[in-house]
Amino acid sequence: MSACMRTAREFMREEDAVGVVEIILILVVLISLVIIFKEQLTNLVRSILSKITKQSNSI
Repeated sequence: MSACMRTAREFMREEDAVGVVEIILILVVLISLVIIFKEQLTNLVRSILSKITKQSNSI
């Protein structure tokens, strides 16, 4: 019975490591996309903030 429990514990620990690797890969992809599209994202945010400012002044 203890061998079965030991195997189950090892499996659970292994699954935790897979989750960490997945999170790291997702972060790497997101950071890469931000770096690639930095200028476009900056222009989009500036445009949105500009519109918000213009419309808030009219209120």
